[in-house]
Amino acid sequence: MPQATTATTDPSGARSATAAPPSPDTDGDRPAAQAVPARRGPTEGAPGGSDFAPLLKAVKGQGLLDRRTGWYAAGIAGNALGLAAVATGIELLGDTWWTLLLAVPLAVLWTRTAFLGHDAGHAQITGNRRASRIIGLVHGNLLLGMNEAWWNDKHVRHHANPNHIDKDPDVGVGALVWTQKQAARREGFARWLTRHQARLFFPLLLLEGIALKVSGFQFLRRQPGRDAVVSGLLMAAHLALWATLFLTAMPVGKAVVFALVLHALFGLHLGMAFAPNHKGMEMPDPDGDRWGHLQRQVLTSRNVRGAVLTDWFLGGLNYQIEHHLFPSMPRPHLRLAQPLVREYCRRIGMPYTETGLVESYRQGLSHMHEVGAPLR
Repeated sequence: MPQATTATTDPSGARSATAAPPSPDTDGDRPAAQAVPARRGPTEGAPGGSDFAPLLKAVKGQGLLDRRTGWYAAGIAGNALGLAAVATGIELLGDTWWTLLLAVPLAVLWTRTAFLGHDAGHAQITGNRRASRIIGLVHGNLLLGMNEAWWNDKHVRHHANPNHIDKDPDVGVGALVWTQKQAARREGFARWLTRHQARLFFPLLLLEGIALKVSGFQFLRRQPGRDAVVSGLLMAAHLALWATLFLTAMPVGKAVVFALVLHALFGLHLGMAFAPNHKGMEMPDPDGDRWGHLQRQVLTSRNVRGAVLTDWFLGGLNYQIEHHLFPSMPRPHLRLAQPLVREYCRRIGMPYTETGLVESYRQGLSHMHEVGAPLR
């Protein structure tokens, strides 16, 4: 199994001036994430600059923040053709249980659609705000029934303070919890859920596809009037379009089963793409000093090793460190930026965590298991 690698020394071999992070050792194990004191790089907080500035300059110098409009145009067109092909297949197969097999490629294409919506929200596709929003509305609200305004609101807060227990909605209390302090407050069924959350994580992802739609509709109450109308109409159109397709191709019973399987596979695939990124990584101390941008993004993120297939399966999110440092960087440039970021982190003594896909899941599940330990 691939092991995680972490850069922890500067060129002279001296240890970073701050405490070493919980990181994988030679057997690939690492303790569950805990709140840690703020770290400060060699120049963080220095007058007139920060330890992120030289890296930003190097990345800009290589044109890695330049948009790849053609690459995205081809991806959007290919994804649309794929969706049309599967929809045609559903109509042609019609009233047979064999149609259920098409839920697999459709779930995969829905996940590609979500990745495109994610990239549009980060202005990776175009610098035009209006165009980015239209792409997000089409891919999120219309094609997925997922409110892009809800997603962007939540995701921007996550990017600003990843793994911060008070500021990152992704580590707030929900079906799962991420600290033993959160776990201690659980009662009743929620307490049982926390006790077994590591075992239940992947099964719970099967519900995520439906949960995303529900959260999107709930968010309409928080949107301004006109935005809420546009978002709501597009999400309603999503439900009407797919329901019409399923119900014209097969009886109600088969259509319901198809929709449930589709959403389960979609939630599982999407969750498996996001799960390796931060779970089990460091969590800033809410009462400690505020970290600089480099520390805040690198120490809380984990990269996943792999080649073209991994990039495709995870939608480029396997380069989570680079994505968090440069959110507007086009997806195909993340792989190119990785050597620059990894080497820079090595030079300044900044830990850089990278592991295999299976190991990333193991680390995240170990953290969830440890959080629920006191309840067992």
